[in-house]
Amino acid sequence: MNILIIGGTGFIGSAVARRLAAQGHVLDLPTRRRERAKHLTTLPTANVVEADVNDPEVMASLMQGKDAVVSMAGILRGNFLRVHAELPAKIAAAAKSAGVRRIVHVSSLGAAADAPSAYQRSKAAGEMALKESGLNVTIIRPSVVFGAGDSFLNLFAALQRYFPVLPLAAPEARMQPVWVEDVARTVALCVPAPESAGRTYELGGPGVYTLRELVEYAGAAARRRAAVIGLPMPLAWLQAFAMEMVGGPMTRDNLLSLKIANVCAEAPSLPFGQQAASLEAVVPAYLGKHSRSSTLDRYRETARR
Repeated sequence: MNILIIGGTGFIGSAVARRLAAQGHVLDLPTRRRERAKHLTTLPTANVVEADVNDPEVMASLMQGKDAVVSMAGILRGNFLRVHAELPAKIAAAAKSAGVRRIVHVSSLGAAADAPSAYQRSKAAGEMALKESGLNVTIIRPSVVFGAGDSFLNLFAALQRYFPVLPLAAPEARMQPVWVEDVARTVALCVPAPESAGRTYELGGPGVYTLRELVEYAGAAARRRAAVIGLPMPLAWLQAFAMEMVGGPMTRDNLLSLKIANVCAEAPSLPFGQQAASLEAVVPAYLGKHSRSSTLDRYRETARR
């Protein structure tokens, strides 16, 4: 198939692109800055092109000759409506004009019109724009996604390398982390599967954890475990505000997202008979690189010893 991937150069998008390319599909991967997608230029069937997907004329050009679209643009801060709601609407309009019927859209678990955070509400608006388009749309809603190169467990592991005490907002927030490769495989299976059109799949791993448990696990896996101190909501709000002002890893909207459990409504399972990988089976392979011994190994490798 000839597939257009919107948002295909990020953490999840790169995994999806690699999976689709391995299956022999021809991919177009638009990005604003091509140098940020150099890691994808080596894929044999991928074409990384500089393009502004928010420009309707550019989007119309990108749609020509495509069999399917994978829509997965997402941000954690900034103009949520522009990226999560308006862009999917533009994708639907351009696809209809070009005669492209198949869209697989990666949204987020917790997306709802009445959700507490702007992030979640914008995700719901994007889903609705696609569902109302009349196209053959599949919605995929992953919980928090982990894997080598993630900005979630890697971040918590890195913080514990430098801080013996880690103040944590919403420590009891519940999540069902899912491996990035499981998400990518699900997307790749859905694209050519007509029976998945009109379906919404919630993706989660086999375990449900509190945020505190995940932070503590990240520290243990990296052998840099800090004391995690849960913050009461007033202090958590102040912490989120301060981090938001300096571009840190938490914003007030992120904190609002944690008010509802990021957990699948049904028993954990993946479509098409897949089995989800557990956190414990995957994380040590990449978070162990944060350990002192691994750091010394990298120094030796750099020195060619």
